[in-house]
Amino acid sequence: MVRHIVLWRLKESSQGRSKAENARLIKQKLESLRGIIPGLSSIEVGIDFSRTEQSFDVALCAMFESRKALEDYQSHPAHQAAVAFIREARVERCIADYEL
Repeated sequence: MVRHIVLWRLKESSQGRSKAENARLIKQKLESLRGIIPGLSSIEVGIDFSRTEQSFDVALCAMFESRKALEDYQSHPAHQAAVAFIREARVERCIADYEL
């Protein structure tokens, strides 16, 4: 099993929407991948409520059956559609992938 964690800091506004609106849309778009992408065992998306200087705005935690499943997820058209939206809304991203 592989765990995939991504954190994003968002722009105050992007694409005509506020940070909060974009965070909710990112959550919806990513959670809609559940059941669509082979090898994606689970996906959880959270929106930060602490809003400290160290906080990121949105967190993704996903589980994959294998490294290959994670690799396939990265190029899957449904994931790429979400990525395009997120790229426009984000300022910063950090990521960690590890095997369990």
